[in-house]
Amino acid sequence: MKKYIPNSLTLLRILLVPVFFWLVYYYDGTYNYLWATIVFILASITDIFDGLLARKFEVVTNFGKIMDPFADKLLILLAFYALVQKPLEMMSVYVFYIILAREIIISLLRQHYTIKKIYVSANIWGKIKTAFQMTSIISALVYYSILFPLIPVPLKPEYHSKFQFWFNIFFWIVAFVTIISGISYFLGKKQRGDH
Repeated sequence: MKKYIPNSLTLLRILLVPVFFWLVYYYDGTYNYLWATIVFILASITDIFDGLLARKFEVVTNFGKIMDPFADKLLILLAFYALVQKPLEMMSVYVFYIILAREIIISLLRQHYTIKKIYVSANIWGKIKTAFQMTSIISALVYYSILFPLIPVPLKPEYHSKFQFWFNIFFWIVAFVTIISGISYFLGKKQRGDH
């Protein structure tokens, strides 16, 4: 039974992706961003625990290998795209393109290495990138869904523009870390064989 828990968490995260998408882009309710924030945090928690439990129970499946990173990338890219659009506008579209390009290039490179039976050692930059991305998205969503509604209406434009400015800087730092993590993967130690 335990061996099914990591894949179940991955499957739950996959199911939460369209829920997050619907809440952000289609749901017209008053608290749509608050619900979207809760869904994103819940999905992020499943990401943490499915990896920990997979290692603890020593469960590695083809489903997990493929769907776990796919669900992560889809959720993060959807969240970043939402932060580019109105009404949030807290991230430059160029940051989104940088992160999107990195994910596409590394995914293609990983697929190439898999076909060639080349294993690339994991390094700390991948974990740092994920931590920066998750922290930045959750911070922005929490601000917009919880703090922004508390700002008095006359002060909203002024305060929101200040938050937009600082979040933009934060997301450029995220983009820089994302680039570094991509370069470190490309230059990472490689081994041939079945892994």
